[in-house]
Amino acid sequence: MGSLGRAVYTLGNLIRETGQAMDRLGCRLQGSYYFPEQLSRHRTLMNIFDKAPVVDMDAFVAPGASVIGDVQVGQGSSIWYGCVLRGDVNSISVGSRTNIQDNSLVHVAKSNISGKVLPTIIGDNVTIGHSAVIHGCTIEDEAFVGMGATLLDGVVVEKHAMVAAGALVRQNTRVPFGEVWGGNPAKFLRKLTDEEIAFISQSALNYTNLAKVHAAENAKSFDEIELEKMLRKKFARRDEEYDSMIGVVRETPPELILPDNILPDKAPKAVQ
Repeated sequence: MGSLGRAVYTLGNLIRETGQAMDRLGCRLQGSYYFPEQLSRHRTLMNIFDKAPVVDMDAFVAPGASVIGDVQVGQGSSIWYGCVLRGDVNSISVGSRTNIQDNSLVHVAKSNISGKVLPTIIGDNVTIGHSAVIHGCTIEDEAFVGMGATLLDGVVVEKHAMVAAGALVRQNTRVPFGEVWGGNPAKFLRKLTDEEIAFISQSALNYTNLAKVHAAENAKSFDEIELEKMLRKKFARRDEEYDSMIGVVRETPPELILPDNILPDKAPKAVQ
């Protein structure tokens, strides 16, 4: 980095420090509203030197997740709360419409006992359950990894295969097409039924749709959140017939009465 580069970098640091100081002051001024807004310094996407995550615009990476380094996330995929995808010493590839659920860890292998350099490759329409550990292995399209399962270096989970919850799959193990493996160490348990194979695809679709809901909620501004809270209070328990049966009269506090034009279906009609 030359003299000009160092000067620009130093100027950038000064601007960021000023911004952080203003952020802290703003948080104090917000008082009790600071916590509901959940201001966070967490870096969801983080480079490692020249290695930068590439996340499709239609993918969902939850606040609190960490996608670091040489990681690719495909269209419609979702990385849920508390997940860590760390592509520092090798690469991680996540296909389309795949979900990696809360608190799961995905890492890679630079070296191991067999001397292999192993990326982690996860295909399309894959479901990986909560708190799974995926390390230097390959999970093919439409496979399923249960909650709390651990997959070690060199493992291959073939298409339409399932690793049961809590299983430990040892290094270089191959889980064949259409089979369920479980236990510690994992071994063949039985064949998947047609209904279970269909469920794997449905599970991926369900999580793709659910991720859209979470993405929309996380994109809401503070004002939108507060408005929704007031509307819920205003219109909660408005069943007048039920209230009359139990003799309850509910009155809306004046501060929660909102103008009719806030609701789209309550907008005043234009005079003809």
